[in-house]
Amino acid sequence: MAITTREAFERGTDTFNAHDLDGFAAVLADDVVFTAPGGIHGAGRDACVGFYAGWMEAFPDAHVDVASVHFAGDVAVEEGTFAGTHDGVLHTPAGDVPPTGRPVAIDYVQVLRFRDGDHVSFNLVFDRLMMLEQLGLVPTPAEPPGR
Repeated sequence: MAITTREAFERGTDTFNAHDLDGFAAVLADDVVFTAPGGIHGAGRDACVGFYAGWMEAFPDAHVDVASVHFAGDVAVEEGTFAGTHDGVLHTPAGDVPPTGRPVAIDYVQVLRFRDGDHVSFNLVFDRLMMLEQLGLVPTPAEPPGR
């Protein structure tokens, strides 16, 4: 019996939130591709699992809360919030960021494509500056006078 796009999406989200890397790998196509802010991109199951595992390593309590998801055929557009405490090394294009111990809650949008019940692409978008502000790595903007 074929799995629906919704079921495939939910399986991927559930395995991420459970930090079940084997289960997450099982929902990926061999030729999966991904992109993320900072010029991050990759291809193949191992690269994709490694990318998402990096978030789990940097934020051991990482989880996503899906606010809404919209389906059109084999495409899902997800709006959600990633949250976690930065208690591990965060690997970034600019270098490794040692743990800050700070919590983050970052809104994101992700466009996912599926084929035969497997994830074939992820296109993740989130505000990197806001994440760096929450980690205390860049100053937060000052409140304008009178607020």
